Amino acid sequence: MFGELIRQKSFGVSLAVFLVLLLAPSFLPRFYIYLLAVIFVTALLAMSLNLCVGHGMLFQFHHGVFYGVGAYTAGLLLAKTSIPWWMAFVAGPLAAAFAGLLIGLFCIRLNKLYFGMLQISLGSLIWAIAFRWYGLTGGDDGIHGIPIPDFIASTTGSYYFVLIVLGICLFLMYLILKSPFGSTLQAIRDNPERCAAVGIHVRHHQLKTIVIATFFGGVAGVLFVVVEGSIFPDLLFWVLSLEIFIMCLLGGWFTFAGPILGAAIIVSLRTFVGTYTEYWTLILGVILILLIFFLPEGIMGYNYRQLFRSRTKYAHDSQME
Repeated sequence: MFGELIRQKSFGVSLAVFLVLLLAPSFLPRFYIYLLAVIFVTALLAMSLNLCVGHGMLFQFHHGVFYGVGAYTAGLLLAKTSIPWWMAFVAGPLAAAFAGLLIGLFCIRLNKLYFGMLQISLGSLIWAIAFRWYGLTGGDDGIHGIPIPDFIASTTGSYYFVLIVLGICLFLMYLILKSPFGSTLQAIRDNPERCAAVGIHVRHHQLKTIVIATFFGGVAGVLFVVVEGSIFPDLLFWVLSLEIFIMCLLGGWFTFAGPILGAAIIVSLRTFVGTYTEYWTLILGVILILLIFFLPEGIMGYNYRQLFRSRTKYAHDSQME
């Protein structure tokens, strides 16, 4: 009964938030509409990373490189070819998933920290190519003024497009995590040795998870192009990956919606604090230290733990009665 009430409350809150976001362009200034769109894009990227880190315990330390691959693929196709826009948008996530498959085949043989370090090395090679290949990628200048379809070229149009795509992706992620595959993935996270002993192909499931996560990361990259109309090498740099990782930790990396909250907090802080100081990375480091010492399970993880304690106390009191 207690769990059912919690689920009903969560659904009601989610529906209310969605309705508010749907009406936001009618009462918010243009800057805040743009900021919300950036938060949506970043939230999707953080959610895709959390499929690996929080639900699969795969230390994907350079997840941002797949975000960049998706953005660069879509952006280059739109800027340098005449193919339909929807083909460019589809090509971005597929290219990111293919890059995830290739890098995953190398990294999946290693465990934990070594997995993450090798991925950083291979991802840095992709960043170096984008940074130096001026003829194709524009080098460190990137490419600006990418042509975007008219119906999503405006701030409001891009906002609604990003919101709809985000909603679809979150629904698909939820279905994946609630499927037998998602249950198996979380079992591997909790005890990979026991899963291997009962006949589950652990590395096969982990590689599938990497491909799925990088696909959604590529979708976020395409949405970045829609919002910003440009691409640049910083999308592939490891500092962005660190930010996304901290978003997952801050919101609650063992929860479903925690990375969304983490993305909203970090993007807002980066936007407003960045107007007063150039030392954003220092502030980010302080946030990480405070998380490790005082809130290791994240904000939503802490709330869920409190709800679990309340549920346990409620069950205990019911039995006593």
